[in-house]
Parts: sequence; structure tokens; C-alpha cells
Amino acid sequence: MIQITPSLAIDEQEIKEDFVRASGPGGQNVNKVSTAVQLRFDVKQSPSLPEEVRHRLMRIAGSRLTADGVLIVTSQRFRTQPQNRQDALDQLIELIRQATHRPKSRLKTRPTLASKEKRLEAKRRIGERKRSRRSFGDE
Repeated sequence: MIQITPSLAIDEQEIKEDFVRASGPGGQNVNKVSTAVQLRFDVKQSPSLPEEVRHRLMRIAGSRLTADGVLIVTSQRFRTQPQNRQDALDQLIELIRQATHRPKSRLKTRPTLASKEKRLEAKRRIGERKRSRRSFGDE
């Protein structure tokens, strides 16, 4: 079990790992060894995630989420497979942690009396300016 928060853990069996060749600098090592890692986590089918966390995670994931609801996290920062594996796992845990935080609801605030009076005074001034532009001649 991978502990996300004190009250939330996901089973290691829910995460699938694929090791692929990394891109970028690294010389012969990068061409020979599959050091980059792709973790796949099925968000839609996961029994470990509560419904609200699942929806927030799908919203947060963005382009990392496939049409089937599978979250793909990749890492190729390091030259070794174990380091990249741990890095990708840390990224996944952090994403799920972010999804567990409920966003604060907006508190409705009323405009102050001074701001209302200021707005009305500005409207009066603009109206007065427009009135002064009128022509009063016989046409």
C-alpha cells in the first residue's frame, strides 16, 4: 500500500510501470538502457479513491489523463531506472495529494457604503457631462 495521506492509501497493484528509452543527453547509456519510466494509474476504475477526489484528480491531471481515464506520469530526469521510478511515484503521490484538498468556497462580500456612493457619484458626473454636450438651439 502506498500511503498518500493518513486516511488515504492506494494499492501498488493499481499502478502499472513501463520502462522506455529516455530522450536527451546521456550518450551511449541513453541509447542502450530503458531508464525512463511511465506510471499508469486508472483513475476511473480505482477503488481506493473517494468519488470527489477522483473528480478533482481528473480535473487537475489535464493532458496527462487519457480518454479512458488513465493517468500517465513520466520521468526521465535521472540516469538510473530506480531514481526515475521514485521520481514518477513522487509526482503521482503529489498529484493525488493536491486532489484531496477541497478548494475553499468563495465568501460573498457586499460592496461597502462608500464604494456604492462613489459609483453613484461617478454616474452622476458622467450624466452631467453628457447633458452639458446637448445643444439647446432650434433645429
